[in-house]
Amino acid sequence: MKPRVAILISGKGTNMLALLRCFAEGTLPGEVALVATDNPDAPGLMKAAEFGVKTFAFPYRSMGREAFEEALRACLTAHEVDWVLLAGFMKILTPEFVSAYSGRIVNIHPSLLPAFPGLDAIGQAWRYGVKITGVTVHLVDDQVDHGKILAQRALRIREGETLESLEARIHEVEHRLYWRTLRDLFKKKISSSERRSGA
Repeated sequence: MKPRVAILISGKGTNMLALLRCFAEGTLPGEVALVATDNPDAPGLMKAAEFGVKTFAFPYRSMGREAFEEALRACLTAHEVDWVLLAGFMKILTPEFVSAYSGRIVNIHPSLLPAFPGLDAIGQAWRYGVKITGVTVHLVDDQVDHGKILAQRALRIREGETLESLEARIHEVEHRLYWRTLRDLFKKKISSSERRSGA
């Protein structure tokens, strides 16, 4: 049975679009049950609708976290979602929500975790002056950008690189790495167990 997934976004949805194309082409097994957001003005909603995907907006700012998560969980349950994929989703999910989907929430983060967790990871790395950064796909746990690492790709920062050029190259890596990692995860080539290697 093909997995049913929900993609959560907060903004433009560039990673979401890359995933939707892979699902549509069949290179990524599964079915996108819905795209949901905390931001009713997220540009990604219209892009998802153009793919014929159901979209839902639960305004986090006016609802508050508890009501937002309650509405989101009800939506995911009603649509029989197996996996929750975070693609530029900028809110921190509560331990209670994460526990309900333990081992089934995946996130992509634009750094080589555990380095530069949290917001503006690309800017953090660029300003710090590191020579190598990259992208991480990981399971979500009850800490920020902390769950089990599923895949990583390193990217060397070029001499004289601008923040804008680094962001563009990071996004290119994200768009390749996320779907390939999910494909292996869904085909059970990599484990969705939250237990870290050597833990």
